[in-house]
Amino acid sequence: MQIEIRGLEKLSFRERQAVILKESGKSLETIAKQLKLSTSSVATLLNRARSKGYEIVCIIPSGELGLGGEEWDEEISSED
Repeated sequence: MQIEIRGLEKLSFRERQAVILKESGKSLETIAKQLKLSTSSVATLLNRARSKGYEIVCIIPSGELGLGGEEWDEEISSED
């Protein structure tokens, strides 16, 4: 699975750091420790970033969902 974050160019450097860590599954406390900030400062960065409208796009290869392979491709082409 691949995660793409769109709209990062709208964010400040610190907002980008916080967003990337958050979207990588890190907790608020972990992000705060890593960035050497308080949890409230991290929450503020994340809120500001959300208000600027970044979006997450999750790209999941069809094979990971059990939808890949030749059988699936054949089914799709027979439906056309």
